[in-house]
Amino acid sequence: MKPAARREEILRLLDETGEVTVEDLAERFDASRETIRRDLSDLDTGGHIRKFHGGARAMKLKDASPHESEFDTRMKERKAEKTAIARKAATLFPEGSVLFIDTGSTTIAFAQALAKRRNMTVITNSPQIARIMAQAEMRHHVYLVGGEIAAEGRETLGAMATAQIAQFKAEHVVLTVGAITATAVMDYDLRETEMARAMIAQAQSITVLADHAKLGRPAVFQVAGLSQIASLITDRMPDPEMAAALAAAGVDIVVADPDPS
Repeated sequence: MKPAARREEILRLLDETGEVTVEDLAERFDASRETIRRDLSDLDTGGHIRKFHGGARAMKLKDASPHESEFDTRMKERKAEKTAIARKAATLFPEGSVLFIDTGSTTIAFAQALAKRRNMTVITNSPQIARIMAQAEMRHHVYLVGGEIAAEGRETLGAMATAQIAQFKAEHVVLTVGAITATAVMDYDLRETEMARAMIAQAQSITVLADHAKLGRPAVFQVAGLSQIASLITDRMPDPEMAAALAAAGVDIVVADPDPS
């Protein structure tokens, strides 16, 4: 099936069901997940649908603004919790540290807090994080990884970006993830997962920033096993089962105080 015909059929399905998943569409059209994700990205960019991790939903009148995206929505969700996590995390790295930072609403908040420190070296695939660090009054060394721009996540992804990561070595990698299970940290997007894995391969220590809503829920792709994680910074103590799994894996759980603002 030609792409145009396939996308017309996706729109017809959305009119009928209101929501579709990448997995279902890949099976229905006998196409790869990457092909379906490109279809959904193009339809989202054209303002026909609203894409989310793992699928898409039909446009609603309130979604009609071409400037609003799923990433914009995540930036507004649990903002106080993410700010608290970010501020706490920024205190944990000595001045002069070298860090990879991946793209996400929580890591953007982290960059805003980290920018107030001194003499940090940051390697990131987020233009927004790079700008925050580069424009800070404190002196920082900032490297923005190039590659394909993924508009919805405001990040660089793909083979070119991950290849550039291999040119760096860092003491720490700071990640935001889609979900945390009893065995692994997970994400919903394959290319974002590949970027996180590339950073992990070049770093000595892994810190994960995740608010309580991500704890105990599943996702699609494994970023890293729990035993690889040094620290989890969150806003609420995990439930006993999750806390036990994290402790058994040797993960240091740091609970941030509520954002005073």
